Amino acid sequence: MVPINTDKAARQQGGASAVLPVTLVVLAFNEEANLGACLESLSPRMARTIVVDSGSTDRTRDIAAAHGADVVSHAFEGHSRQWRWALSNVAMPTAWVLALDADQRATPALVAEIADVLQRGDCADLAGCFVVRRQIFRGRWIRHGGYYPKHLLKLFRKDAVSIDEGELVDHHFHVRGRTATLRGEIIEENRNENVIATWIAKHNRYAVLQAREEFERGPSAVHHGRFFGSPDERVLWKKRVWKRLPLFVRPCLYFLYRYVIRLGFLDGRQGFVFHVLQAFWYRLLVDINLEELGHAANNQAGGPAPDDIQHQVTT
Repeated sequence: MVPINTDKAARQQGGASAVLPVTLVVLAFNEEANLGACLESLSPRMARTIVVDSGSTDRTRDIAAAHGADVVSHAFEGHSRQWRWALSNVAMPTAWVLALDADQRATPALVAEIADVLQRGDCADLAGCFVVRRQIFRGRWIRHGGYYPKHLLKLFRKDAVSIDEGELVDHHFHVRGRTATLRGEIIEENRNENVIATWIAKHNRYAVLQAREEFERGPSAVHHGRFFGSPDERVLWKKRVWKRLPLFVRPCLYFLYRYVIRLGFLDGRQGFVFHVLQAFWYRLLVDINLEELGHAANNQAGGPAPDDIQHQVTT
């Protein structure tokens, strides 16, 4: 168990009543462009702030220290595994955890709402809270295309949370018990990705991992989910529908759905770039990688001809 600075935590706990019984945990790697805004929005109100760094070579660690955060180091093996390690190995002085990436920051309204929820008497059986994410891409709020509001479970009781380590790109926290949906927002704005080559390079890596996850789990891996369920249950329902669509057709359908039916064209020029890249280009890369995995597996096993691979993967 990685210790924390207990003397410092005790001073904060015994200080102003504005300090909340929440530990902020932030994952970071070369995030000097983003981390300061994240910590400024939350760290003064948190009982403890912990930055889990995976080998930054820029000023990330200095920025964390300047905001009073404890910095712990752990080699990165994927988002889900990094979160599992942090929640299992880093000592935290509170039952509640707020889990963010370094490019996410909280609005004052969200901080106030968290304070209100945790101070109410009816939160004893509350296990976690969904918050609203507002995505900023190259300075533009992506408000349409079904991308807002998006609800993420970010605030939870540490003893009630679970993580699916099989998720190789996305990570989702799941809790046992009652959840609430807050109206306050976290703003996600990765300033590193204002250089479009950075965004493309990252999503090229993600496409390989996403294809591997989908291939290894198979088309019937998603068993749960409800359209009228919780935000996470709706995501699972959508994933089940997605996996049943033919490769190469689904990126086209998804882009049309996002850009036309869900009015993504209203997001302007940067929105056009975002929806084309995120809804079509990235999803197309996943399908290409998925087909390559199918080819390789079947050639190795002496299986069906390449023309039969897509049918096998998508049915």
